[in-house]
Amino acid sequence: MRITQSMLSSNMLKNLSNSYASMDKYLNQLSTGKKINRPSDDPAIASKGIDYRSQVTEVKQFQRNIGEVHTWMDNSDAALDKTTKALQKMRELAVQASNDTYGADERENVKEEVEQLKEHLTDIANTKVNGNYIFNGTNTGEKPTDSDYPDKSDVNIEVANGTKLKANVDGSKIFNEDLFDDVKGFIKDLNNNDQEAIEESIDNLDGQINNVINERADLGARMNRLDLVENRLNEQETTAKKTMSDNEDVDFEEVITNLKSQESVHRAALSAGGRVIQPTLLDFLR
Repeated sequence: MRITQSMLSSNMLKNLSNSYASMDKYLNQLSTGKKINRPSDDPAIASKGIDYRSQVTEVKQFQRNIGEVHTWMDNSDAALDKTTKALQKMRELAVQASNDTYGADERENVKEEVEQLKEHLTDIANTKVNGNYIFNGTNTGEKPTDSDYPDKSDVNIEVANGTKLKANVDGSKIFNEDLFDDVKGFIKDLNNNDQEAIEESIDNLDGQINNVINERADLGARMNRLDLVENRLNEQETTAKKTMSDNEDVDFEEVITNLKSQESVHRAALSAGGRVIQPTLLDFLR
């Protein structure tokens, strides 16, 4: 096969064009930090990247859901803490008022304080967070104390793939008719200056305090589980981002080395090409 001068020139220009393309590729990788700039550069990397991004997006959504559950649980726990303290204060007042040295006037003063604590319990029952009444189940737009039958339904939020956690506390188990009847009974006993009945109110208040403590313990167990799920999601996010980075991000040291090597090859090709292409008649006539 006869090799002509035009063939040599054409091949040299083709190789130089490929060399420029390689250097452009490495320069783009250095400027963007990514192995590819469009899916056609490497369909396999692009396809895997879509999958990894979907995983990260899913984890991010679950983390936002967990933030919502934290809002419910943290505010519920704080409300139950205040409820416990209010009931304990009532019990202290009941113990004081049960003393036979207390007369009608002293018990009247205690009654006024207990009435304020009762209003405080009502306010706690109507705790509203981000526009939601957190102690009225899924019926978050209505005050629990305005409902004839407080909503007992669970507020379940998905915190991981296939995993839902109950975010709320069933307000009907705490701020129920029994609680307010016991408090009203205590107020009535104080108003009647009935020492024996006041002593019985102490036991009733003890029962209500234990009830709140039990519900708070249940909430605490769910909060602990939420922390475990959150930690697992954080680990999944770290792994997914690392995998995505390994798939898409360049190794800068490697790219710089490849670019330097390609530049050396390109200079050598230019030098060799200058020697291979022979002068033409026009070059001699200049």
